[in-house]
Amino acid sequence: MTDRNPNADEPQAARPIPALRPEDRGLPVFGRLFDYARDPVALMRHQWTHYGPVSPMNALKSEAVMLLGPDACEEALRNGDKAFASGPAWGRIVGPFFHRGLMLLDLTEHHDHRRILQQAFTRDRLEGYAARLHPALDRGMAGWSDQADFPSYRRLKQLTLDIAAEIFMGGVGQTSAAEMDRVNRAFIACVQAAAGVVRADVPFTRWGRAYRGRRLLEEFLRSYLPAKRATRTDDLFSVLCHIEDEDGQRFTDQDVIDHMIFLMMAAHDTATITTTTMLQYLGQHPEWQERCRAEALAMGPEPGLAELESMTDLDLVMRESLRLRAPVPLLVRKTVKDTVVQGHRIAAGTDVMVGVQWSHLMEEYWTDPLTFDPERFSPERREDKSHRYAWEPFGGGVHKCIGLYFGGMEVKAICHRLLRGYEWSVPRDYVPPMDNHSLPFPTDGAPIALRRRSPAHA
Repeated sequence: MTDRNPNADEPQAARPIPALRPEDRGLPVFGRLFDYARDPVALMRHQWTHYGPVSPMNALKSEAVMLLGPDACEEALRNGDKAFASGPAWGRIVGPFFHRGLMLLDLTEHHDHRRILQQAFTRDRLEGYAARLHPALDRGMAGWSDQADFPSYRRLKQLTLDIAAEIFMGGVGQTSAAEMDRVNRAFIACVQAAAGVVRADVPFTRWGRAYRGRRLLEEFLRSYLPAKRATRTDDLFSVLCHIEDEDGQRFTDQDVIDHMIFLMMAAHDTATITTTTMLQYLGQHPEWQERCRAEALAMGPEPGLAELESMTDLDLVMRESLRLRAPVPLLVRKTVKDTVVQGHRIAAGTDVMVGVQWSHLMEEYWTDPLTFDPERFSPERREDKSHRYAWEPFGGGVHKCIGLYFGGMEVKAICHRLLRGYEWSVPRDYVPPMDNHSLPFPTDGAPIALRRRSPAHA
């Protein structure tokens, strides 16, 4: 394992990044952007094969670097010499729409904001959130019924937004379903701005739609802000309004809005992708569906945090699903000074792509890596321990996902409810057509054949 960058203090002693082959320059202006959108894993495999862990990459007029393999990813994510900045990199892609969200902060400012935000994800608060999950699931799944082509991704996306509104905002009062649908579309527009080519507020472009989405989200949240400032409740919105550091400093109104937009996006987008992937594989592997259903039936209809954590078979499926289809397959950074990764010098000002998805599929660390095999995470095998960064769906270092335990709890609660109340199947040869322009999602809605179980069985 690589504990630190051995040449961090001697960048001049390192080798240059390999030269980009002419056939790998891609299209004018766009570079390899469309190759990534078509098949990220194929592009990562090509880069690894021809260039190794530190490879040159053209994307949107930028001469970037792609880091592949757990050793290279670890050096960037652990960031021992503080050469890799998150804010400038994500800011170039989605900065106007997730302005000053935690992912876009660095160094002392990131540390201070994260320390405050962490108080919203303590175990005591997670236990409270777990109790509030179940009423949200009751409402959100009330209309789910037998359907041969149930669009799991689309229905889960609405469900996870409803959950985020309930737990993060304490419910949305008299907000109509139509307004919540507009909120959902606004989040989608902001996320999909990552693939925008015209990076300005221009009508009929991805960024133009995202600017409108950001304005809608700010107006939506700001309308609730006075009430949240006036009263103390146990939802995240209220916590952010009242929480203080040891010096009595609070978030400003704009800080609260910025963090709420980022956290609500992260909470419902990544949970949707993960749960959709799990339903696909459980539908294709009925033996695992039955194993997980036995766990769900062994506990009550509204399990608490500890009970959800005890669902070990479901946890194996979740980990394997995150390995095969990471919700965020590529992380971005920008170097703020010269540094060295795996013996190669990377100059200050370089855009860096950290290909975490590739680490999940390398034969050096995983047995038959393209095969669905949850047992690889069992105590007897623990293939994820082959390298500290072989499995990194939540990133690493100081920017590791702050809501990873909340996300796992939410995903398990949704699956628990589905396993008790429904059965479903997916053709064994089904491969979802993925849109990879931003966060990956199935363009066909990931259909499953959903059947309600009889009350006696449930």
